[in-house]
Amino acid sequence: MRKNPLPLIILLVLAVVALLLPAVPSTIVTEGINSGDTAWMLVSTALVLIMTPGLAYFYGGMVNTKNVISTMLQSFIAMGVISVLWVTVGYSLAFGESIGGFVGNPMTHFMFAGVLESKPWSLAPTIPLVVFAFFQLKFAVITPALVTGSLAERINFKSYVLFIILFSIFVYAPLAHWTWHPEGFLFKMGVLDFAGGTVVHMSAGWAALAGAIYLKRRRTHVEGSFLPPANIPYVLLGTGLLWFGWFGFNAGSALSAGTLAASAFATTNTAAAAAGLAWVLLDAANGKKVSALGFCIGVVVGLVAITPGAGFVTIPHAIFIGTISSLISNYLAHLKTKTALDDTLDVFPCHGVGGMVGMLLTGVFANKGINAAVVDQGLFFGESKLFINHVIALVIVSVFAFAMSFVMLKITDLILPLRVSEADEKAGLDISQHDESLVEA
Repeated sequence: MRKNPLPLIILLVLAVVALLLPAVPSTIVTEGINSGDTAWMLVSTALVLIMTPGLAYFYGGMVNTKNVISTMLQSFIAMGVISVLWVTVGYSLAFGESIGGFVGNPMTHFMFAGVLESKPWSLAPTIPLVVFAFFQLKFAVITPALVTGSLAERINFKSYVLFIILFSIFVYAPLAHWTWHPEGFLFKMGVLDFAGGTVVHMSAGWAALAGAIYLKRRRTHVEGSFLPPANIPYVLLGTGLLWFGWFGFNAGSALSAGTLAASAFATTNTAAAAAGLAWVLLDAANGKKVSALGFCIGVVVGLVAITPGAGFVTIPHAIFIGTISSLISNYLAHLKTKTALDDTLDVFPCHGVGGMVGMLLTGVFANKGINAAVVDQGLFFGESKLFINHVIALVIVSVFAFAMSFVMLKITDLILPLRVSEADEKAGLDISQHDESLVEA
């Protein structure tokens, strides 16, 4: 393999910059900090982090045996790459001083300068800013990792790393700023996204669709010679870790330990359960056997769909959201098999569509009785403004996420070829990209 010292040089440069800019605080803010809220948010941050290894097992179990390690590593490497990027400029781009409501000033907290001595985030006044910043980091980590499911079994690893950097800077950070920063233009429109249905799942889903189109079909997809999933127990384990971690993802997005967190916790579990059942029951109604894989996929779709409305909707409505989203994603996933689209692990039908359905249903069922942040109630309660704004935002986010992701894929491909050679694809990415292989007992 040809030597390439450039990535190491870039990291060493960042290390030297960090050495020269240690960001030593003149004082650490303690006024107004609540120890209970802080403890809950530290736990939630850890819970969200474990979702990425969970995703690695979830995806890794579904690909064929020759690509398990490469697929899992794509999730794990995101924890390293995005963590360093987030401390450098990512957090500032997403939550720094707003530039026109579209993106944050990258110098606001460059190298996390001032994070320890700054006042808490305006929407999380009882926890240290550094806790909020690292909680948000875990969302930034898992979003590009979600995209890997559509690119599995054919993407060059080095190109993938470059792509997730570009995606995080030019797609994820702006969307996070638009939606979650008080000066963001979608935030000002009144768009509600409690924990990332728009920012995380729609962006990942549309990027996945762009990637599947850009990379074109795998040889096995063209030939119709599909290999079975490598390890269904991995999928079950991954689903368990995702379900467990999602309580931090959604309930942690209350940004405090209280009734709202408890409500989001309850809606999350309820939607996941309903969606898992809906998926396998639809399969059974169509004459198929109940499968472990089907239940797992359904659970994840339900978790995705409840994410934007977890802290805005009632627990009974979570059953409806989980059920409907699962039925829609199940239908579209099976419809996709009749097309030439090679989205390897159905990321767009599950995460993209699940996020969009959840976003729209948040506009239907959001209620100010659950969360005082709901100014305009959902369509179900007789008001239409919120739903209309969600439809407008859905179109804007979809066009932006798909178009920008496609551009980032093209730029990446010009720098480093995205697609592995046919020989490498045939050998499997575990060997061709990493010189490692899954040894079966």
